[in-house]
Amino acid sequence: MFTGLVETTGQVIALETRGESARLTLDAGPLAAELALGESLAVNGCCLTVAELDARSGRAGFDLLMQTLKVTSLGDLQPGSLVNLERAMALGARFGGHFVQGHVDATARILDWSQHGQDHRLEVELPPGHRGLVIPKGSICLDGISLTAAEVGGGSVTCWIIPHTRAVTHLRGKKAGDRVNVEFDMLGKYVRELMRAGSQAAGAAS
Repeated sequence: MFTGLVETTGQVIALETRGESARLTLDAGPLAAELALGESLAVNGCCLTVAELDARSGRAGFDLLMQTLKVTSLGDLQPGSLVNLERAMALGARFGGHFVQGHVDATARILDWSQHGQDHRLEVELPPGHRGLVIPKGSICLDGISLTAAEVGGGSVTCWIIPHTRAVTHLRGKKAGDRVNVEFDMLGKYVRELMRAGSQAAGAAS
């Protein structure tokens, strides 16, 4: 479980295809010294397991299954790409973001990434099958960043990014057209499934 509060950014060293899977190697910097083999780490919002670790060099390696490559944007990464990193939340720590599982629901394109005064406007498309899962002032996780939905249209969501968030995440290197991983609010997903189950039960009873 994560909070969507990015701790630091890492840099991609390599993404190597291995049959139907891949090995992602990152320079995690000082954060590598705080990791352990088998530990979970959110990389651009995707929960991955540390499979290889060299704390002295800051390197960490992760195995990506075909399913992970299909449902996330991790396959788009290139050597030098910046990624957002967050360790699993600690029991008893302050909970400043929202409930994030690290299970990516979909990928979406950035429609607008523009500066307005000190802040930036980030507009991202909403995949058709997932519309309705985000509400104005609700939470959404984009590439592992817990954000508040300022505006929700028929096919997109807009979030406003403060200078601090831009500075400490990979957003400083993003542009319109890039894909991001999207995880919708867990509570919204449960409500949707409960409503579906209730509607199906009512239909079966009639």
